[in-house]
Amino acid sequence: MKHRGRHRRHRRGRALRAFLTGTALALTAAATMISASQATVTDGPGALEPLTASTDTEALRLTENLVPQASLDRLAAEMGPPVGVGAVLDDADRTLRDAAGCTDAERRALPVSPSATHAYCWDAEDTRGWQPGAVTTSGEADDDGLWGAHRVILSGWSRSAGPSTDRGLARVAFVDAGEPDRLAYTWALLAVPVEGGRDYRGLVSHVSGMAWSEDKLLVTADEEDGTALYVYDLNRVQRATVGGAAIGRVPGGWSAYGHRYVLPAVASYRLDGGADAPRPTTVSLDRSTSPDTLVAGEWTLDDSDRGARLWRYALDPAPGRTGLLASDAAGRVRVTEAYRTKATGVRGVLAHGSAWYLTRAAAADRRHGTLWRQDTDGARGATCGADGSHTCWSTRTESLSYSAQTGEVWTQSGRVLFALPLASVDRSAK
Repeated sequence: MKHRGRHRRHRRGRALRAFLTGTALALTAAATMISASQATVTDGPGALEPLTASTDTEALRLTENLVPQASLDRLAAEMGPPVGVGAVLDDADRTLRDAAGCTDAERRALPVSPSATHAYCWDAEDTRGWQPGAVTTSGEADDDGLWGAHRVILSGWSRSAGPSTDRGLARVAFVDAGEPDRLAYTWALLAVPVEGGRDYRGLVSHVSGMAWSEDKLLVTADEEDGTALYVYDLNRVQRATVGGAAIGRVPGGWSAYGHRYVLPAVASYRLDGGADAPRPTTVSLDRSTSPDTLVAGEWTLDDSDRGARLWRYALDPAPGRTGLLASDAAGRVRVTEAYRTKATGVRGVLAHGSAWYLTRAAAADRRHGTLWRQDTDGARGATCGADGSHTCWSTRTESLSYSAQTGEVWTQSGRVLFALPLASVDRSAK
């Protein structure tokens, strides 16, 4: 297990931080101009409204369920010793295209303002039939932005095509981001142990939110049984031993829907707040609080008359509880802070200090979405175009991941993965 601050920054990280994709910036500016006929000035969502009534906060409560250690040990005994992130990255066999290799259509997903400083595109063949979702990075996981000797990006996708039995299957790309001119990656299927660890099933959920806290990956879930989050131990990646489209134990070994790695869940959190319980559809990690907090936001209709709720859960600082939420003796997890925003259709949420950053997808008649910096005093957003429109952000970004070590925010929209400094977001907000 890796502990904070116990390894030095890898020299390749300096290259990534110094790297400026001038091509990406030039292409973004050329490809993402919005005409005055497409954009109109939109009102901001105003100030955040604190939610302090017990009826509001209890609706956000979760209950923790740990997978029994015996089940995890049985699965590992059957499949072979687990491996860590480094072993998966050493096996990376695919690469992303840099900005110059992206198509014009892909580059149109980049924001107008603030502009991206890094941009890459996923291979169309490798991602065909899969829907992009959340992004998180090793910048959330540890103070120095590294995991072991690696700078890592994790990108979540869910199956959107093929037989109905396959739709919704979730997978994560492990991306080695140590060399900015060559981002290499490989896939791992997300799974849930069943039958006491004698087998596993695929996670069926749109991966709209992910957060990386120390050795744990927290993933949003939309399964019908009320599960809100699954937790994965990144020291417990298992190797699949049989190819093919099957999932779980098969004659001759273990299969992971054609992937070489599978990541079994070690815990989950269920909705516990009754009929009004909002499902966290986007999450990220805020390392500016003490202890670290998981920030979450709910999904509402774009044209809803009710804004989204935003809230925090504290991470547990107790030994042996790395990456898990702070809970009481009964496993109940309560919020530490909650707000309501007037913004609807919220997709991505990030919190740092007193500021909350919210993204909204592009409207049907527009090319770009919006990004708001909001707090209890008001809301500000970038403006672009002659009419001062706030529709300057990417088309659709379902998560935001911040690294304090580099000062960058990573996200993805369609097949485009990109980053920009949080400071540029603050400067552009007016």
